[in-house]
Amino acid sequence: MLHRYPRRVAIIMLALTLCVAVFPLWGPAVFGDQVDFIQEKLTLMVILALFTMSLDLLVGIVGLVSLGHALFFGVGAYTLALASPEYSAASLWWMLPLVIAVAAITAFVVGLLVIRTKGIFFIMSTLAFGQMFFYLISTSQFAGGTDGLFIMFRPSVTFGETTLLDLSNPQTFFYFCLGLLIVGYLFMRWLTRSYFGQVLDGIHDNEHRMQALGYATSGYKLVAFVIAGVLAAIAGMLAAMQYGFANPVQLGWHTSGEVLMMLILGGIGTIFGPILGAFAYEILLYVYEHLTVHWPILMGLTIIASVLVLPRGIAGLIIAPPWNRKKTPVAKEQAAESVIPPNSIQHNEG
Repeated sequence: MLHRYPRRVAIIMLALTLCVAVFPLWGPAVFGDQVDFIQEKLTLMVILALFTMSLDLLVGIVGLVSLGHALFFGVGAYTLALASPEYSAASLWWMLPLVIAVAAITAFVVGLLVIRTKGIFFIMSTLAFGQMFFYLISTSQFAGGTDGLFIMFRPSVTFGETTLLDLSNPQTFFYFCLGLLIVGYLFMRWLTRSYFGQVLDGIHDNEHRMQALGYATSGYKLVAFVIAGVLAAIAGMLAAMQYGFANPVQLGWHTSGEVLMMLILGGIGTIFGPILGAFAYEILLYVYEHLTVHWPILMGLTIIASVLVLPRGIAGLIIAPPWNRKKTPVAKEQAAESVIPPNSIQHNEG
């Protein structure tokens, strides 16, 4: 759903982005010998933020809840692993377009089969496709079976004999991932405010009304499904680059469930909320794992509490802080903005 958020949202997000970006400057003084481990965790958070943001396009913008979104995350990881040379680094100039193309084709084929379903049927269809690919990969020798595939060298970014980006350097890779997250966020902001985004917003609010106006809603949803799949695949490629392997777990339903929890924790339909949710989830996961071996119970209770206490997630606290809700009634504002005026989207006579 499309909203005009208070200026403090942009200020807070810019401040948090700057804080993460300059981590190499203040990190060693705060974390000491653990700075390398913390930077690795930050890199993972950035990758998962891109992954979660891609799911928000389906769940928050279009209104399609998917339990098979990890399928495309795994497609990105395995495309990198299968296409990379064994004893040398692949070039990112052709690897990234290859990952995008494979993910787009996969999402298009899957989308054609599931996009006309709705509600629980869409959820179960995406879950079924995710599990089909999971068992296909985990039982195939070409994909390494349950052990997966190792990636010996991260892709290189060179121009002739000159190395533009040394992605084998953890700090360079961290900034590379952060840059892709920022580009992905700006793209999502532009997309949701474009004519295409307005149509998706209309489909989310009232698909029957959009069909009555003459819009081929299935086509719009299919394009959104493909875009979300491509963004998830890029995140999967980055995850495989970071840890040097592709594993069937990356496309299992557990991964789809985790990214959905990150989205709920951060705030559905807000674009910036998924970023906060991914960071918050990983921080909580690190804390809970060091508290008890029964950390899934604590995580589950946290998600339940966030649904009950923070229905709009962490993003809701920024959009409408408790001390400011009397001045800006969130419920009325949200209801007013979610209604598309009849003339806000012009009917395409063609």
